[in-house]
Amino acid sequence: MQIFNPDANQDMVQGTLVHTVYRSEETGYAVMHVKVVEAEPVVEKTRVTVVGLFPALELQESYRFYGTHTEHPQYGEQFKAEQFERVLPTENDAIVHYLSSDRFPGIGKKTAQAVVDVFGSRTIQEILESPERLQEVPGLKAEKRELLVSQVAENQGMERVLLKLTQYGFGMNLAMKIYQVYAEETMATIEEDPYQLVWDIEGVGFHKADRLGEVLGIAKTSPERMKAGLQFVMHELCLQGGHVYVPEEMLIDRAYTLLTTGGVVLEREKIMDAVVELAEESRLVVDDGCAYLPSLYFAEKGFVTHLLRLMNAADEEVEEAAFHEALGGAEEAFHMTYAPQQKEAIRTAVQSPVMILTGGPGTGKTTVIQAIVRVIAELEGLPAAPEPGGETFPVLLAAPTGRAAKRMKETTGLPAQTVHKWLGYKGEMHEDENEGLERNESHPLEGRLLIVDEFSMVDMWLANQLLRAVPEGMKVIFVGDEDQLPSVGPGEVLGNLLTADVLPAVSLSTVYRQSEGSSIIDMAHAMKQGELPKDWMEPKDDRRFFSRAAEHIVEAVEQVCTNAKKRGYTAHEIQVLAPMYKGPAGIHALNERLQQLFNPPDEQRREVTFGEVVYRVGDVIMQLENDPESNVFNGDRGEIIAIFQAKEQADRRMKIVLAFDGNEVTYEKKDLRQITHAYCASIHKSQGSEFPIVVAPVVMSYRRMLERNLIYTGITRAKDFLILCGEKSAFEFAVQQDNRGSRNTRLVQLLKEAHNEEAKSAGYN
Repeated sequence: MQIFNPDANQDMVQGTLVHTVYRSEETGYAVMHVKVVEAEPVVEKTRVTVVGLFPALELQESYRFYGTHTEHPQYGEQFKAEQFERVLPTENDAIVHYLSSDRFPGIGKKTAQAVVDVFGSRTIQEILESPERLQEVPGLKAEKRELLVSQVAENQGMERVLLKLTQYGFGMNLAMKIYQVYAEETMATIEEDPYQLVWDIEGVGFHKADRLGEVLGIAKTSPERMKAGLQFVMHELCLQGGHVYVPEEMLIDRAYTLLTTGGVVLEREKIMDAVVELAEESRLVVDDGCAYLPSLYFAEKGFVTHLLRLMNAADEEVEEAAFHEALGGAEEAFHMTYAPQQKEAIRTAVQSPVMILTGGPGTGKTTVIQAIVRVIAELEGLPAAPEPGGETFPVLLAAPTGRAAKRMKETTGLPAQTVHKWLGYKGEMHEDENEGLERNESHPLEGRLLIVDEFSMVDMWLANQLLRAVPEGMKVIFVGDEDQLPSVGPGEVLGNLLTADVLPAVSLSTVYRQSEGSSIIDMAHAMKQGELPKDWMEPKDDRRFFSRAAEHIVEAVEQVCTNAKKRGYTAHEIQVLAPMYKGPAGIHALNERLQQLFNPPDEQRREVTFGEVVYRVGDVIMQLENDPESNVFNGDRGEIIAIFQAKEQADRRMKIVLAFDGNEVTYEKKDLRQITHAYCASIHKSQGSEFPIVVAPVVMSYRRMLERNLIYTGITRAKDFLILCGEKSAFEFAVQQDNRGSRNTRLVQLLKEAHNEEAKSAGYN
């Protein structure tokens, strides 16, 4: 859709928009019914179907469309619009209706009539061209004059800007995002420097900005283009690839390859100059040959500073008799006899200000956590559990995701919540990071003991934010499984802490659930060693393997889920996990098929189409973004429980109600970009969760994603039954791919250097 600049050869249809049949939120493509008022050439029908790319147009408003009449093989006659404009009201009554509509809050019919009485049919033109004349309207206060001028200008200007952005190749959602940032300065900003979009607008990458730069005639040797290319490489390698820094030489090499694609001639020295400029502008930090995004540089440095601050608290001496008495009390309370490894972990937690507790599935990490809380409470005279009406519980249990926190609460019997919630995350971060979090050095957490489970999922930025908020005197215990996937975000914090060896750490290796006959746990521990059990393809009580080629994976998964459904399992109890979203065996294809199995179309069940995806009441979904105000976070699973049509709502907006573990959240249609179907989910998104049945397809078409820790993480999500299906060679290949420690981070080096410096200053060798 182009900005309004009609071609004399184009047909024209003018009329009132009476119905939007379909509109894609992602692309802006819409199918609409328009009641014809005027047309050139004349059309016989009183209603015309208009199709094209549009922002969200308003019902009962008048528009003029320019394009061509076409014949669709299935839907018949259509008017394919290439341009459009809103038809400004000219009749006095229509202008009064327009000015007193919801677009002008605070302007009622009486005020609107007073304005029209002065200017008549030229009211809109006068407001746009001579806004100072509004002073001629009796009793019209300055604030209402300003509102009229700004809203009339915005209503006309926004549509034209959105159309121009669409012409430049931006989808309607992205175009709206851009407009919300730059408003009336949108076109001036973009046409002066399209590469500014890379810095300011999430979702606009270098390639899109570069295509726009080419259209606008920006030189390929432009310094702004080079800086945007460097930024793109940094974001790709750090925010997507998980690196905390990029070697400066690698950054320049990657940027040179990117910027010279298509035969562009550039001097390498110019890119080096652009690196210096970015550093001078504080958009990049270069330290000892390592290039950082500033947020990650200060996060890595800050984490080391805060960890050393906590480590410097003196180890606590506990009388042996008192420890054994408290330990015995815990054994009696939980009907347990702790093994030597577990006792070592409990003693370390009692004596150390900071420690690490690791171990694979079935090694008793939860058992040890319960004991640590109980023993510390007994020794320090604290409550071992929350007391109704009592003081604030001094033990903070945290996990990176809502599901992991819920599982921690269920297994320990103690209250737990997400790290973000403990920190008071407000939903977005700012240049001043204190604005995005309630808890920090100035307003720290309160309590005696902080235990963070699934710590392998915590990235460098969040780890720093957490330790910033930990006051002196609060013990900290990091709990996790170092063989699971590292965090989605940059860093490999748990693995780095273990490698640095500056903290007391206890690794639980004895498998206690083995006696229960769990072949899933046997398989997991074999995989930790880079092996598969010799009998891994043989059927077990809790595990099966079905050999299937990639082209038959969807049917195989569907059959497995059908059988489980017949046995009474629900979609909430069966989780299919796959490594990739796209492809014939990807998450999208599997979700589409599994929705037909678990929640097929039904006349009694409402549904809504968003882009190419259909959501209906009863669908299992997953949240993709953090929404602290609604207490819903990335990775949370829920269900669609109701859909209300726009005509049923006072504000004429469709409403979709989702339930997340009893927490009901209402979305509008535009918010559906925040969710996806969850019949099949990525293994990354499943971290911290457990499911009665896990179905894990693995084929060689997933090859670039196949790694030991990925498959290990996937199979350890299974609580009762694990169903593997796919290619034997793919499983064997994955187990051999050990990429732990492959992320660029200087955390180990910085921790060792700082720890050694502390030791020297304390007088130790």
